[in-house]
Amino acid sequence: MSHDDHPEFVTAATASPPETAADLHALSPIAESASGNPDLEPEEDTKTNKHDPERRCILSGVRASRDRLIRLALGPDGTIAPDVRARAPGRGAWIGVDRATLETAQAKGKLKGALYRAFKTQALTIPADLPERIAAALQRDALDRLGLEARSGTLLTGSDKISDSARKGVVTLLIHAADAGTDGNRKLDQALRVGRGVEGSDLRGVVIPAERAILSMALGRENVVHIALITPAAAARVTQALDRWRDFIGREWAIVPCDTASQGPSPLNIEGF
Repeated sequence: MSHDDHPEFVTAATASPPETAADLHALSPIAESASGNPDLEPEEDTKTNKHDPERRCILSGVRASRDRLIRLALGPDGTIAPDVRARAPGRGAWIGVDRATLETAQAKGKLKGALYRAFKTQALTIPADLPERIAAALQRDALDRLGLEARSGTLLTGSDKISDSARKGVVTLLIHAADAGTDGNRKLDQALRVGRGVEGSDLRGVVIPAERAILSMALGRENVVHIALITPAAAARVTQALDRWRDFIGREWAIVPCDTASQGPSPLNIEGF
């Protein structure tokens, strides 16, 4: 899959926007570690390297920062489980591929081999629905992040409030629900461009794979269709959580408003499986 297969998001960037998955994809796709190249064996999660900001994907061999990868943990019963917040004790294995690539690796037995090497044991169980569990965990993490920002006062909802703040240049990240109307998105996107002084550009908000009902529950507010982050730090935190989620699930999520231009950075796709 090439980057040309998917249009790119143009997000309302922060002053120092986080790196995107497209950057990781550009690091030279590698699949040798899934075939057992000893030079690409994953590192252990030990006390000596737990503060290392980078980890290596056990399937692609690509190294990246921890917050751009997904950690898998080995439970007491030997079951592999997603640990998207990297808080579970013990050894961990890291992946940086999208769901389709993971499913292919799992079907071909390459995930099993990589996990055997990572955990140095064959006494483990890989749930058949592991990709779905990871997607659900990433969704919860992203929605929880939005909920935290709402409670801390760094987030706005309501079209009128967002439009006013956007035109004043206060909005650092604009988010639209998956089922938001095209007209509403277009008006707020234009307000964002006016506030940034870039009228005529393609700057626009991010359409995320969550409908208004889900966003409303996550924020504890009624009818949340659009969200605006109003501090660079909050926008960076939310962007990081959203990027990992969208990069993993790919571009196949369901509801997309008609006539929208961009739908996000191309999902990470390491070819070779």
